[in-house]
Amino acid sequence: MKIKILLPLFFAFAIMLSSCGEKIDTNAKLDTKIDSLSYSLGVSVAGSLQQSYLEEVNYNAFFKGLKDKFDDSDIEISIEDGHKLIQAYISALRIERISSNLREGKSFLIENQKKEGVITAQGGLQYEIINEGMGKSPDSSADTVIVQYTGTLIDGTVFDSSVEKPEPFKTALNRVIPGWKVGLKLMKEGAKYKFYIPSELGYGANVRPGGIIEPNMALIFEIELLQVIEGPDQSLPLGVSEF
Repeated sequence: MKIKILLPLFFAFAIMLSSCGEKIDTNAKLDTKIDSLSYSLGVSVAGSLQQSYLEEVNYNAFFKGLKDKFDDSDIEISIEDGHKLIQAYISALRIERISSNLREGKSFLIENQKKEGVITAQGGLQYEIINEGMGKSPDSSADTVIVQYTGTLIDGTVFDSSVEKPEPFKTALNRVIPGWKVGLKLMKEGAKYKFYIPSELGYGANVRPGGIIEPNMALIFEIELLQVIEGPDQSLPLGVSEF
């Protein structure tokens, strides 16, 4: 979490709250622009905290800190010590969340490989064959594929899909995560597989900040291979990593 980004939000939120007096009414109606702005600031602060894996706040202590600062009262924890406390706490939460995601993913895959029809491939990739294809398979990492896909977390939450988009997804094999590279080479045009991808064949700890995919998560992709184009496709932008 970047404290320098969050603190201005806290302070702006406090200004709005101070106009309401000391009592905090969580049932307040959003009748004015200031009401709506204040509420939106609160949602923004909470969202930033949730992205840092913080799920619980003592509201009384939180608002006491806001009020003490804006009233120029003697604050009970110095700014410097407070920053250290926040950083250490958020860091510990992140480490625990990352470790928890890894444990949950491994546990899921151990149980999943016991299911009938699930096959384990190179590097621990698991897959199910929904439909077999009759066409060619991608061979070189420079090959381009056109696919339809849906990606979900292991709890079934959809995080991305090409199915509802105007056109299927086109990408080169050298631009996708390792799990896709291994899996797509197992398929022939016309095939539809379901892949269960361990963290080390997915994004690992390198995920996009603020996204639904968290570090060390196992992922599930249902992929239909529509077409294989041998070699690179010049219509694709250069240097872009798709997955």
